[in-house]
Amino acid sequence: MPGKPWRFTVTGISSTVGYPSSGVFVPDYYIRPFNIGIGTICNTGAATFSVEHTFDDTSTTFISSALTWFPNTGITAKSTNTDGNYAYPVTGIRLNVTAGSTGTIQLVVIQAG
Repeated sequence: MPGKPWRFTVTGISSTVGYPSSGVFVPDYYIRPFNIGIGTICNTGAATFSVEHTFDDTSTTFISSALTWFPNTGITAKSTNTDGNYAYPVTGIRLNVTAGSTGTIQLVVIQAG
């Protein structure tokens, strides 16, 4: 049975919001095939955002700013509703709002399996 969509909303610039562990989606990278669908929804205001992923260990308590993050090349510097995917294993996915203090962006992640 497929999992339910995971949702996380960021209001304002990510560096001022901070990233608690609840702001990072931690997929099950043992599921084969590894398939994740991503949607970003611009709810209000104006904002520029990117979706990022990491390969670092997320199995223990961590501070996301201490991890190495890579941009999802299909969802970088966006300001409108966007979708994308991951077809290769990653250990964490986050939304990074880089500009726009009034925008509310929602990240929706669905992992097949």
